[in-house]
Amino acid sequence: MQSKKWSIFESVTNLAVGMIISYLMALTVLPIWFGEVHHSQAAGITAIYTAVSFIRSYGLRRLFNLKARK
Repeated sequence: MQSKKWSIFESVTNLAVGMIISYLMALTVLPIWFGEVHHSQAAGITAIYTAVSFIRSYGLRRLFNLKARK
């Protein structure tokens, strides 16, 4: 079972890798549908996805740890 601190550490590490991938994908994939995409737009989209990803990742991890304790 993971502690809350370890869950946060793992989620942040996972998030950092995902953030880099998301940013690069935004710069390469979004122009296919929307034309030119500026770095600030890609960063904004990445920030939104990153926040949602962190909440999802941390929440699911805590839920599974709660189930493991029972």
